Amino acid sequence: MEHPASSRPSPSLYEQIGGHAAFHRLTTEFYGRVAADPEFAAMYPEEDLEPARVRLEMFLEQYFGGPTTYGEQRGHPRLRMRHAPFRIDAAARQKWLRCMRESLDVLELPPMLDGLMWDYFERAARAMTNTPG
Repeated sequence: MEHPASSRPSPSLYEQIGGHAAFHRLTTEFYGRVAADPEFAAMYPEEDLEPARVRLEMFLEQYFGGPTTYGEQRGHPRLRMRHAPFRIDAAARQKWLRCMRESLDVLELPPMLDGLMWDYFERAARAMTNTPG
């Protein structure tokens, strides 16, 4: 006889990370750090960073197994294409990673979940780099 608990699906990464509240906090922390760095904030085309925060929140939620709102509203992520108009060099990548690392630290995730997220952020930041230097 199967134990009832074994028939429950495992929680998604999205749920393990903390669901919407965690992704909202992560992106709010991140864009707060962007706004506090005028040089970094200047890289963003919109003066109001809230639409960018919402897009990142939706994207990360979908990527980590949560709601598919990003895809429903914006289609395929096409991250490299969407970032192509912006000059992203090693210095910009490092600034982005520093802000994201500080924001991720606020969540105080268990090491395995933190590592999974951080691995994704490092790979994504490297993939978005489009300018030498």
